[in-house]
Amino acid sequence: MSRIPQINVGLFGLGTVGSGVFHIMEKNRELIAKKLGFPIQIKRVCELDAKKTKALHLSSTQVTTKVSEIMDDPEISIIVELIGDRPVAKEVMIQALNLGKHVVTANKAILANHGPELYSLASKNEMDILFEAAVAGSIPILRSIREGFIADQIKAVYGVINGTSNYILTEMSENKTNFQDALAQAQKEGYAEANPSSDIEGLDTAHKLTILSTMAYGSIVLLDKVYTEGINHLSAFDLEMADRFGYTVKLLAISKKHGEEIEARVHPTMIPKNHMLSSVRGVFNAIMIEGEFFGKSMQYGLGAGALPT
Repeated sequence: MSRIPQINVGLFGLGTVGSGVFHIMEKNRELIAKKLGFPIQIKRVCELDAKKTKALHLSSTQVTTKVSEIMDDPEISIIVELIGDRPVAKEVMIQALNLGKHVVTANKAILANHGPELYSLASKNEMDILFEAAVAGSIPILRSIREGFIADQIKAVYGVINGTSNYILTEMSENKTNFQDALAQAQKEGYAEANPSSDIEGLDTAHKLTILSTMAYGSIVLLDKVYTEGINHLSAFDLEMADRFGYTVKLLAISKKHGEEIEARVHPTMIPKNHMLSSVRGVFNAIMIEGEFFGKSMQYGLGAGALPT
């Protein structure tokens, strides 16, 4: 039986997630090879920030600032794109697919805005574009939808899928903290960006919901069709009143299939305290899927961060 040769990967971006990918693939190199049946390594990294490459002790032969040096390498068959929501990220994915390289990405914003174009290009070139980490970090929810629930009709998806907002709401609810102080604490702990608008205004959750819904129902869900409302208008008093009536407030992603139509929305929601989603605290995520035959199934785990993602 012939052995599969080593698989070489080109990594774009050494931000939070990119550095996490590099760390895990180096630390678990032997474990991954044992499970896959063949070795896989990051052959080349494209990163403009020298401080990031120096922090990982990368040699000069491992690092480049030129996209072409990775794309033109015939030994690299997989491109991992972790640049972020920038036009160059889409360009990297398009170029890779056209050159016959598979793509792995966590770029929910690009997928939510340009997914149909990228999926079509991957299909045309008979390449894979995989994006499990784009939704809910450590939770393998997209694989579950694509493979585990393939024999059933999915009727609805509900999820707490933004760790920043959930952390803020947890602080406001449990510690009676006002919104601004809870946000400042999230930023101090590294759970919120310096500019947190995408998280607290619900856009990040909407990005993920378009991907989830497209996968769940097999129909393209457009971002501009998703009703989106954030948590930035909520007060500790709002959450206290909800608590008195037996509810917990969560920023909930909701999608439902109604015949041939799909309903998709993101907004703060009062959830009964005895519901499983109400117990999701801090930066954890949870997604509940409802099927015609399997009923309700929920997955729970860390939704963000370098290593979970």
